[in-house]
Amino acid sequence: MTPSEIVEILKGAFPQAVGEPSADGSHPGVAVAAEAWHEAAVFLRDDPRLRMNMLRCLSGLDLHPEPHLELVYDLISMRPGGAAGLWENAGEIAIRVRVPRDGGRVRSVADVWPAAEWHERETFDLLGVTFDQHPDLRRILCPDDWVGHPLRKDYEFPTEYEGIPAAAASADVKK
Repeated sequence: MTPSEIVEILKGAFPQAVGEPSADGSHPGVAVAAEAWHEAAVFLRDDPRLRMNMLRCLSGLDLHPEPHLELVYDLISMRPGGAAGLWENAGEIAIRVRVPRDGGRVRSVADVWPAAEWHERETFDLLGVTFDQHPDLRRILCPDDWVGHPLRKDYEFPTEYEGIPAAAASADVKK
């Protein structure tokens, strides 16, 4: 199934929540409103025409100086039937969900695609997006007491952490 066909089915089910597709290029996708994302995710997974049963990746983008962050969910429909009975890719698309830069939140889809649990934790940790109803939303890469979100473009790198100077600060001391 082509990305354009996927978008048309999704637009038919969620006409007010689905934006214009970006079907050109190597990463075709479509925007879905944050407030409709969870319901659209369930539809993408369960609709027999789509069966988007695999979340390949969730990427968080800081579009600074824009007032929002963007979440890109790469979805694939994997179906049996390839050579020697192996699974084959029956369609894929990127879903783009925008959230406000300050206080951005969206409903978790970890109940839809279990792989989202770790992807959402990483996005929470590094960009500061809150995933409502996530089963275990806490930092995954940075220490629990870390201040800020290191992948945000407005992040200010600390000069030290728990008395240990940062690499940039150490280089300045040696000069």
